[in-house]
Amino acid sequence: MTQAAANMSKRTPVLIVGAGPVGLALAGDLAWRGIECTLVEKSDGVIAQPRMDMVGIRSMEYCRRWGIVPWVESAGYNRDYPQDCAWVTDLNGYEFGREPFPSPSQEKTPPQSPQKRERCPQNFFDPVLRRFAEQTGRVSFVYENELTSIEDRGDHVVAKLTSAKSGQTRQFEASYVVGCDGGASRVRQALDIPMSGDAVLTYTTNVIFRCDGLEALHTKAPAYRYIFIGPEGTWATLVAINGRDQWRFSLVGDDKMRSISEDEARRAIVRAVGREFDFEILSMLPWVRRQLVADQYGKGRVFIAGDAAHLTSPTGGFGMNTGIQDAVNLSWKLTATLQAWGGKHLLATYETEQQPVAVRNVTEAGDNLKRMLSPRILQPDPAVFDRDGPDIDAARREYGARYTEMMKREWFSIGIHLGYVYEGSPVVVPDGTPRPPDEVSKYVQTARPGSRAPHVWLEPGRSTLDFFGREFVLLRFGASPPAVDSAVNAAKAAGVPLRVVDIDHAEAAQLYERRLVLVRPDGQVAWRGDVLPADAAAFIDTVRGAASGTMAHAAHSTDGRALAES
Repeated sequence: MTQAAANMSKRTPVLIVGAGPVGLALAGDLAWRGIECTLVEKSDGVIAQPRMDMVGIRSMEYCRRWGIVPWVESAGYNRDYPQDCAWVTDLNGYEFGREPFPSPSQEKTPPQSPQKRERCPQNFFDPVLRRFAEQTGRVSFVYENELTSIEDRGDHVVAKLTSAKSGQTRQFEASYVVGCDGGASRVRQALDIPMSGDAVLTYTTNVIFRCDGLEALHTKAPAYRYIFIGPEGTWATLVAINGRDQWRFSLVGDDKMRSISEDEARRAIVRAVGREFDFEILSMLPWVRRQLVADQYGKGRVFIAGDAAHLTSPTGGFGMNTGIQDAVNLSWKLTATLQAWGGKHLLATYETEQQPVAVRNVTEAGDNLKRMLSPRILQPDPAVFDRDGPDIDAARREYGARYTEMMKREWFSIGIHLGYVYEGSPVVVPDGTPRPPDEVSKYVQTARPGSRAPHVWLEPGRSTLDFFGREFVLLRFGASPPAVDSAVNAAKAAGVPLRVVDIDHAEAAQLYERRLVLVRPDGQVAWRGDVLPADAAAFIDTVRGAASGTMAHAAHSTDGRALAES
């Protein structure tokens, strides 16, 4: 190919920069909605160091929507491996405490969801998401090409890429560009968007090593994660990265940067296991734990998502899962805009809705880290590390019980994954009810506008969540539900995809609380009431992001009655 040919512009509705899990999810969801897109990645896509290993419950609900739950479950993790978390001096030393969890194959779904979290490290999950995107036939993949420049020209964006192999450049013209290109995002830098928060929490080094039969080399019961506590405090963790023979050892430093040699890493791993043994180091990755959120989520026709928009400590498993929420939120809004039924204000609500969620989740993860590292400050009696005796054993149990109780907040966090609310969003019509408590370990389902639409089993295998995804869904409850012709006609006039679903189910009616509930394509409640708003056109314009001025203000009065019939 000549340089001139390489420089010829290719056109794509959406150019996604970065093919990690968030970029792949965004590409797949856009294509699932009928939008063609191009996904660009500077690497070859092979994951040597999986940076995440837990697909959260909300992300699994999206996987259910996409029809790929069986792919996630069969991706490669040993689903029979116990998922306990334990805190120890070393694997042949003392155990302070343990939080038992069943294996993925035995864990039950909670009452609030048709799904549950799933253990699926990035080296397994990325191929699943790529397969999902590929099967649509609407995603073009461009690997080993790096973004070198980006220019928003008002009616389109021009992006230039450079091939890692040939050095040749190619040019793309896109209606929109989304940077899913990680913490050092070229897209965010090009937009000159700063990030706020703590730039350095810890310098940490991850080591992936292989050892078949590690469980037979120590005295502790199997666990997914071990936390190592010594006289200096919490100093390392060990994670069963595939539930078989591969492990991720994390040597947790402080806020001072230092390099870790392979020899030092080996000595640390031996210390953690508590004996000499044979193992193979597969890869080492130094990284910086941060607590940052971008001040903006985009400018003009260019947006950022995932780690490009928020960087968090992995304590809690919120990072990628928050990023997939970004992807789904942005995807339906890009689709609506490209299909010309989304209003001119719709894309701006991506930042309005998702940025507060990121601040909430990043803050919680940082607090989890503080709890995990608390032994560095509140150190136990040094005798608990190397002595025995009734008093020492009692001190060890007492310390372990306190640490266990403190860590429960990280292990039980369904409220973080399902309880986020798009409070004050311009495309959500409030109903005047108070915002529910923002809890971490508890989650009470609600159909209050801005919240995730609740799950109810309507029959075996069929959840209310199975109605939601590609279009707006207007739920009508009861044997004789209200007429909704005005909303259907207004949606049709505006080109908004709207489906009416009748549900005659007592439990669902009680949980949703109103006879009519409008659910958005992302599965969040946009409005609810017992009768439709009097001005159906204004109502539809509000939820599709077309309302402005006094009409938009009226639509979002505090009691939500400005649009409702008296």
